[in-house]
Formats: sequence, structure tokens, C-alpha cells
Amino acid sequence: WQCHQRFASHTSLQRWSNLSLCIHVALLTASLAAFTYTLIPLIMASGRVINLARFLGKAAEPAAAHSQALHYSTVGGAAAYKLPDLPYDYSALEPVISGEIMELHHKKHHATYVTNLNKALEEYADAESNKDLQKMISLQSAINFNGGGHINHDIFWTNLCPEKDAAPPAGELLSAIEAKWGSLDKFIATFSAKTAAVQGSGWGWLGYSKESKGLEIATCANQDPLAAKGLVPLLGVDVWEHAYYLQYKNVRPDYLKAVWKVVNWD
Repeated sequence: WQCHQRFASHTSLQRWSNLSLCIHVALLTASLAAFTYTLIPLIMASGRVINLARFLGKAAEPAAAHSQALHYSTVGGAAAYKLPDLPYDYSALEPVISGEIMELHHKKHHATYVTNLNKALEEYADAESNKDLQKMISLQSAINFNGGGHINHDIFWTNLCPEKDAAPPAGELLSAIEAKWGSLDKFIATFSAKTAAVQGSGWGWLGYSKESKGLEIATCANQDPLAAKGLVPLLGVDVWEHAYYLQYKNVRPDYLKAVWKVVNWD
């Protein structure tokens, strides 16, 4: 709500993109408009504080000034980041995504990123206090990978909703999509084709460029955050095999064709 108030004076497309940056990078709300995050970072009055934006690209920096969620605080080994609850049941996205996939994806894969992120940040805090530069440098890839995985999945969960609640985009967002790609169907076809072509594991993204003030489709390898490309993440689709393999096997295009039925554009 505070994010919404902050951007209330902007145009609706600017509000949508800026609100998305605040939501997704700061991890403060559980859906782009409809849900509240249960992920509340443990920010302590004392102890070391590490700004996660250091590791996640310049696009994350503006939000860092407005949110404590980009900060990691540790006192006596207490870790900041926690696995958020989903804003729907594991089975809510069936038949598009099975409950089994959702449960494994959330409880096992996302949880592992959170665990490893906290571990890496704990080690980084110790290395920083000991002025161990080599150790600090060696930990940055783990922070980027696991921190990116944590942020990417927080975005992904809120980009989905039960099929009965899904509705196409409207207003200036739809207008921007149509201006760029000609129609929503053409955007989906282009997005799906580029994302299907990701080699190995990664993500497909719809992002907002502050520089061009327009929308862009981008792909990222592994768990690299979209902020590293200077874009504000608006919509992300996970194409790691754990996101779809139990149901769609190795036919990634079938998964990408189906997932639009449960995309939350609100």
C-alpha cells in the first residue's frame, strides 16, 4: 500500500512498472495487486546489515532506498530471508501446473535457494568483519545465484493465479503490449518462442526499460535476476525443468503454451 501511495501520481503504466519494481525487488507484497507478502525480513536494531542490491544489479538500487527487504541483518546467527507462503493452494493451478510440481517447486527448490542465500550472506558478513576480501569475492556468485533464485521465485508465484481468476491485461499495459508487438497473441507467441529457446535452465521475462520507457522481452540464464540487464521485472516464467518436467516431460513449448492460462495480469 505504501508503494501504491508513492507512485499514485504517475501514469498507470509508470505506476504498474514502478510498483512492480518495489514489489519484486523489495519483496513486500505477495501479488502485483491482490496479495500481501508473508515474507517479512528479520531486520534487527543491531548487527551487521548487508545490502542485497549490491549483488543484483543497478536496477535494484532505487528500491533499496525505500525498503528494508533488500537488507540482510544477522545477530547471533539469525537469518533474514524466509520462504514465503503461496497466495493459493498447491493444487490451485491445476490442470495447467500440477499440485505435485508446485509443492516440490516451492517447498524444495525455492526453499533451497533461501537456505543457501542465508548461509552465503552469513559467511559474507563474517568475511567482511574480518576484512577477508578474497572470501567476500568468492561468495558473490553464490549470493547472486541464490539471491536471484529467491527474488525470481517470489515474482513467479505472484505472476500466477488459478485459471478461474485469470484475465487478460487491460488499460495502458495492454496498449503498450499492442504498440510493441501488434497484439497480445503476438506478444505471447514471441515471448514463448524466445523463452523456449533458453539453453539449459533459465527464465523468460517481460520487463520495463526506464531508459526507453517501453516494454522488452528478455531471457536470463540460470537464476540471474533481470535487474542485471537494467530492466524492471514485470512478468517472469520459470523454464527450469523442475517447473514443468513431471507434467510436460521435455516438451517445454507445451508448458509455455499452457502457462498463459494461469498468468495473473492484475
